[in-house]
Amino acid sequence: MKNVLLLALLMWAFVGCRETERPLTVFLAGDSTVADKPYREGNPEKGWGQVFPLYFKDGVRVVNHAVNGRSTKSFIDEGRWAALLSEVAAGDYVFIEFGHNDSKVESEERYAAADGAYSDNLRRFVADVRALDATPVLLTPIVRRRFDEQGRFYDTHEAYPGAVRKVAGELDVLLIDLHKSTEELLIRFGPETSKNLFLHIDINEYQHLQKPIVDDTHLSAYGAFKVADMVAAELKVSLAELAAYLKE
Repeated sequence: MKNVLLLALLMWAFVGCRETERPLTVFLAGDSTVADKPYREGNPEKGWGQVFPLYFKDGVRVVNHAVNGRSTKSFIDEGRWAALLSEVAAGDYVFIEFGHNDSKVESEERYAAADGAYSDNLRRFVADVRALDATPVLLTPIVRRRFDEQGRFYDTHEAYPGAVRKVAGELDVLLIDLHKSTEELLIRFGPETSKNLFLHIDINEYQHLQKPIVDDTHLSAYGAFKVADMVAAELKVSLAELAAYLKE
């Protein structure tokens, strides 16, 4: 009986140790520019969050809750934010990037005004994460690829990136300004080379295509890695404790 009891205690201690070894977790909340895309044949689209786990050594896991087409409003209303929070533990990180769909005024289930519901939702996200002793990180939305006839870049996100910056400053939250960095990248690349970042796919590249893909919102694999590079670079500057887990 003593041996059985001793064995039971050892097993309980082992299980308890295993539970304390939960890796540091980075959660991602966002839209299609962040989301995982199916690994089906002939799917060139990738979200930057899909490749982000490849940047970390053992000891960090990335859990991507981002979903195509979501705004801050629909992410909350569909229960996706609550589902994410249910997995968060003290010491984790939650990266939050929305904006592409919040501006769609014609979509009642998604629209959130930049200086109204959108900003309020971001404040809620920050408060909810901090209440769990985790760290929120706000990210401005990446730009869409837009150039005028003279080859000059122009933006389509209007007040949304500024709203993220304002909330981040107001609440003293780490900001990763992907809108600024992706705009600089597109301007540097120019109208032609910047196509490689997005879905400009010729029919010769995938046998199933009946016509070329021209999509200046969603990222190619190359674009996804370039954006993930920007996020990793910012970690090295602003989040040393997490950057320590980045691969060389």
